[in-house]
Amino acid sequence: MAVPKRKTSKSKRNMRRAHDALPPAHWVEDSHTGEPVRRHHVDLKTGMYKGRQVIEERG
Repeated sequence: MAVPKRKTSKSKRNMRRAHDALPPAHWVEDSHTGEPVRRHHVDLKTGMYKGRQVIEERG
């Protein structure tokens, strides 16, 4: 079994983990309502996606 010769320092460990963070979510302004919405997601209030109705509105 391979055993490390030396302890990995906190600096080296954290440098390795520098790329593990999740990117921030991108929000854009909806052209119809002006509300912030996630890109490439269906608007659950109106059921619209890319300017067309994809989900029926409730009640």
